[in-house]
Amino acid sequence: MKMLEGKVAFITGGASGIGAGTARRFAQEGAQVVLADVQAEEGERVRTDIEEQGGQALYVNCDVSDAESVRQAIQAAVERFGRLDVVFANAGINGVWTPIDELEPEEWDKTLNINLRGTYLTVHYAVPHLKKAGGGSIIITSSVNGNRTFSSPGASAYSTSKAGQVAFMKMIALELGRDNIRCNAVCPGAIHTNIEQRTEHRDTEKLGIEVELPEGSPALNEGQGEPVDVADTCLFLASDLSRHVSGVDIYVDGGASLLR
Repeated sequence: MKMLEGKVAFITGGASGIGAGTARRFAQEGAQVVLADVQAEEGERVRTDIEEQGGQALYVNCDVSDAESVRQAIQAAVERFGRLDVVFANAGINGVWTPIDELEPEEWDKTLNINLRGTYLTVHYAVPHLKKAGGGSIIITSSVNGNRTFSSPGASAYSTSKAGQVAFMKMIALELGRDNIRCNAVCPGAIHTNIEQRTEHRDTEKLGIEVELPEGSPALNEGQGEPVDVADTCLFLASDLSRHVSGVDIYVDGGASLLR
């Protein structure tokens, strides 16, 4: 029997990167997968890929910073597959990285609204369905930034949102334990996705923050990873193998962040 046979997984940011990699991995293990994203063309492509491999998937348009959009996306997932067992609050942006006195209020708000508010909204609307199913697993994509490393110049909004996600995860892990709902976070390091291409770096050289390891990183693969490395960690957290694991932040970076 496959590890997620009979389970329904709702994944935000499922159209690319870690979200798409995890969706494919979950589908390989028997899950019915819902891809929630604002990138319709990319999301439909992932859905098609999954279905061509014999899996079941649904793409739904979802802006995680908008409450009604999230509510409707989760409702569409339940209407299609009848239940909800796994929630992967993965959608996020790097946003603008710039000195704090140059970071505009609207830029701060956008990063926090997508990364932190989006996590809250996803969990808020999903929990009633997890309770109805008798329990389940919530997984949140946080980061090494804001939790173990603070060396990314100008990433104050991003790091704050990522630290907030871990605090939120730990609070709701205890809150939902009696409902047999587990909540954990993955904290990726350098994972090869296209998120960096959508990051705006502005005047960060002024900050003078630079970390260089003269002999390179001794971490696994020098700390460089692929989406599948995070996806396999999420598979463990989504499956019954992690039935007694809750309130934990797992660093998926080959140990690289231990150096900083």
